[in-house]
Amino acid sequence: MSPPALRLETVSGAAIAPLLPALARLRIAVFREWPYLYEGDMAYEERYLASYATSPGAALVVAFDGEEPVGVSTCQPMQEAAAEFRRALAGAGLDPARFCYFGESVLLPAWRGRGAGVGFFTAREAHARRLGLPAACFCAVVRDPDDPRRPPGHVPLDAFWRRRGYVPRPDIACTLSWKEIGQAEETPHRLSFWLKDPLEGGKG
Repeated sequence: MSPPALRLETVSGAAIAPLLPALARLRIAVFREWPYLYEGDMAYEERYLASYATSPGAALVVAFDGEEPVGVSTCQPMQEAAAEFRRALAGAGLDPARFCYFGESVLLPAWRGRGAGVGFFTAREAHARRLGLPAACFCAVVRDPDDPRRPPGHVPLDAFWRRRGYVPRPDIACTLSWKEIGQAEETPHRLSFWLKDPLEGGKG
């Protein structure tokens, strides 16, 4: 028998605050994995996630197993997202005001394969439509496929994203810096965009 589907709940505003410590731990745990290799910090994570509570159009889709948060996915109007993302779209001749920006989707390994990935996209796209935004995008870090740190048998999510209707745009990119595991200082990382414009279409 398959395990039961996780419960997904879309939260925004003040409802985010009680979840901040648990969601910060989720980000730190999952982003330590390839391809991000991120050395997380709880104080920074809580500040970062708290910014969604003050972003009027933002929403977090939280995956619960019972009452335990085991995953989270974020979204907000591109106009409320970081300037680096807006500049990347504008530099490619696209209007950032048309887009909902999909931030991270993190899910603990033990709960993968239970439909949360599709559910995260479905819920965020529904939120974008409620905001009247006709398009969506997200970024993914670009890594050298021959990087020796890449785990054996690692399968990128490109095929899954394409099935959801997203198209890679390696010509649109931005640079963000973070500290990798074992590093003393932050280093720059290139992230390229995936777009779904218009939002209609895609399949599970």
